[in-house]
Parts: sequence; structure tokens; C-alpha cells
Amino acid sequence: MENILAVLRTSSLFEGLADDEIESILKCLKAKIKDYDKGNQVLTSGNKIEEMGVLVKGSLLIVQEDFWGNRNLITVVETGGLFAESFGCSEGAALNVDVLAAEDSKVVWLDVYHLLTVCSSGCQYHNRIIHNLLSGIAMKNLQLTEKLMHLSQRTTREKLMSYLSAEYRKKGSSEFDIPFSRQELADYLSVERSALSTELGKLRDNGILSFKKNHFILHTH
Repeated sequence: MENILAVLRTSSLFEGLADDEIESILKCLKAKIKDYDKGNQVLTSGNKIEEMGVLVKGSLLIVQEDFWGNRNLITVVETGGLFAESFGCSEGAALNVDVLAAEDSKVVWLDVYHLLTVCSSGCQYHNRIIHNLLSGIAMKNLQLTEKLMHLSQRTTREKLMSYLSAEYRKKGSSEFDIPFSRQELADYLSVERSALSTELGKLRDNGILSFKKNHFILHTH
């Protein structure tokens, strides 16, 4: 449990709470811990849920597929990240995404009903958790807006440069790691992997950037 608490301390959902307060909230929200092997389905499109998850080990892919099996990577959930909160809070709403374990993962599931209703034991930490939850949902809306900005670019090259520029602004450095493999980045930007690889090669050859796997360095002209 100590290892799980160490991760939960880093989660935006539990920001501002001490360990004993986190443990109290976990009991209040009927927390359950589940393990998922790499490649396994964590949540399935079309289902309805009443919980939200905090990832305490591994990483998850949130993906959306159309009728013909074309895959769109929405985002990657990293350790400490919260997911499925919007669906859990939207009573009766069915999932329109799948959540997959990108590696062996562990999730703490929290009951949304108990979060959104008055605690029978008079839990004093509810307001803080709800504040943190709303802040997290707002941040994800900003991230989706950013993704739409990338996708609105006309060419693969423009989408890629828009994404890398955004990462530069976030990290405050022209040298950074991205959380995607090459295929995942192609899925995220809704482009073909071959086209993405071609543009990366051209940008490298033109001295605009250099890279090794998911490590990038942007160069000024």
C-alpha cells in the first residue's frame, strides 16, 4: 500500500492531501485495486461505468476506432494519471473509447457516486477532491483543444511541427522526450506511419531537428 500511496501523492486528484487524508478518501470512495497485463483491455467502448481510475503503475492507451477498424490514439495515460472521470460523472453515458494497457499496469478504481454525494461520515476532504477533479477535467479539455489545433494543420509535416512546437513550449526546452512510440505518434496525429517517418527524415536532413526513438532536439536555423 505504501508504494500506491507514493504514486497517489503525485496525482493531481489528491493534490494538497496528506497520506492519512488520502487513505480516508480511498475508504470513502470504496477504492478497488486491479492489475492488467500488457495488451489487455481496461475499459471497452459501448460500456457504461460508475467509476474513475487512477493509474498507479504502467501506462495506458486511450484509443477510438471507427466502424472499419481505423484507429485514433486520443492520449496516453501515465503513472499518476486520472482517466474515465468524465464518463463516470456522466450518468448513463456509454464509453466511446477503449482503454488498453500499454504495459503491465495497476489501477485504483474510485466510486464516482460516493464522490459526488455528501459523505455519510462527514468526510472533510470531499471539497478538495472535487476541486481537484474539476481542475483535471478542465486541463484535459485544454489538451483536446491542443490536439485539434495539430489535426487542423493541412499536411503531415505541419501537424508534426505543430505537435513538436507545443512540446517545446510545455517542457521549456528544445530537447525533450515525447510519450509516444512512432506508431502511437502517427495515430495521435491521424497520419500514416510511413508518411510520418518520411517527414521526420526530411526535417532531420534539413537540420530542423534531430531525434533518437522518442528523444527529440529542435534546432534553430
